[in-house]
Amino acid sequence: MALRNDEVRAYWEGGACGTEGVIVGDAEPLSRAWFARIEAHRYAAEPMIHAVAQFTRHHGARLLEIGVGAGTDHVQWARAGAECHGVDLTEEAITTTRAHLALHGFHSDLRRIDAEVLPFADASFEVVYSWGVIHHSARPEAIVAEIHRVLEPGGVFIGMLYHRRSLAAFRVWVRRALLAGRPWRSLAEVIWHHVESVGTKAYTVAEVEALFRAFATVEVRPVLTPYDTLYWPRRLARFFPDEAGWFLTLRARR
Repeated sequence: MALRNDEVRAYWEGGACGTEGVIVGDAEPLSRAWFARIEAHRYAAEPMIHAVAQFTRHHGARLLEIGVGAGTDHVQWARAGAECHGVDLTEEAITTTRAHLALHGFHSDLRRIDAEVLPFADASFEVVYSWGVIHHSARPEAIVAEIHRVLEPGGVFIGMLYHRRSLAAFRVWVRRALLAGRPWRSLAEVIWHHVESVGTKAYTVAEVEALFRAFATVEVRPVLTPYDTLYWPRRLARFFPDEAGWFLTLRARR
């Protein structure tokens, strides 16, 4: 299945991740209330972000975020005192993040580029961060190679990729394959065509470890999310293991 990043960009230019109407309601776009609703929803739905990113532990670090979205995490990095740089495939995300930072009196070097080729010198950053973005690229392996290049020796990548062997992925398969009368469709195929922008990928733990094999150390951990437990009775969902989670959080040291 061939994919071009202009197809991915066209989808996300329609609105930065997390800015859907069901989240922001009637709040004025780019207003303080609008961003507050986005932030509240993000950390309610994905509370593990703070534990994984550990924003405050990187005060003063040279930080690059790949895929800034609505700037919610980028603001956290700025609040923590990081020297912030950010890239995104879309102008929508860059504009939104710039406005979000300005509301709080922060600044970042933000650039609208394809992260498969980063415009930074070797060993430019102490931390590279990307939450739920790399799996949308036509060539995730190219982004990972660029992350390795721009990290200084001993620098760390912190991020998240989607997990194919998860309850959330299985739910998509049931809807788009089994109930659609096409049970032969694979998990990878339904995720590619029916999760966010076309071309979305999801991985196993072993596949992520292989993707980051150039790094000195790689720690990958599945995390159960509300997207996995949706529609399940709470009394049952509390017994589901993290191994069945939609998120693969990772920390890879250069």
